[in-house]
Amino acid sequence: MSTFQIHIVEKCKQNDRQAQMQLYNQYCNGMLIVALRFVKDTMEAEDIVQEAFIKAFTKLEQYKAEVSFGAWLKRIVINKCIDVLKARKQRLIELEEHHLNLVDTEYENDWMVDDSITMDDVKMAIEDLPEKYRYVVMLYLIEGYDHQEISEILSISEVASRTQLSRGKQKLQLALKTEKNGTRS
Repeated sequence: MSTFQIHIVEKCKQNDRQAQMQLYNQYCNGMLIVALRFVKDTMEAEDIVQEAFIKAFTKLEQYKAEVSFGAWLKRIVINKCIDVLKARKQRLIELEEHHLNLVDTEYENDWMVDDSITMDDVKMAIEDLPEKYRYVVMLYLIEGYDHQEISEILSISEVASRTQLSRGKQKLQLALKTEKNGTRS
């Protein structure tokens, strides 16, 4: 993080409204995009971003610059999104621990899709995944979180994260093959 960025965060810790507005303006649009990946309603996403900023500014003393401010804020936004989804009774379905198997990651790089598949096709296929897979796939493939972080964000075990990612990727690959063959319903 730049010295300038650290300076702005320090000013925000002292309740400097101009510094807070500067940070807000810098990160608002990016955080809105993140929120929209989880909740599809723009107004709801805007509310989530607002609440995330309020929480970030009130909890700023907990921010220790171990990660960039943007990464720290993004985590707050994602947690807020998940809270909203849970509150809407769109509960994340956890698989029972005893049904889970460790995923064999040796085939991680075997996963290829046809060149004719567009990013929009992939995003639509992710949207069609069952919730229990969709969030793990989004957090891992799109947001770049690792299994430890996903397990903390979703309150599931790392084993569940790995298994749900593996199964989600299988369903995603099948959906993309179906899309390529023109048999999507």
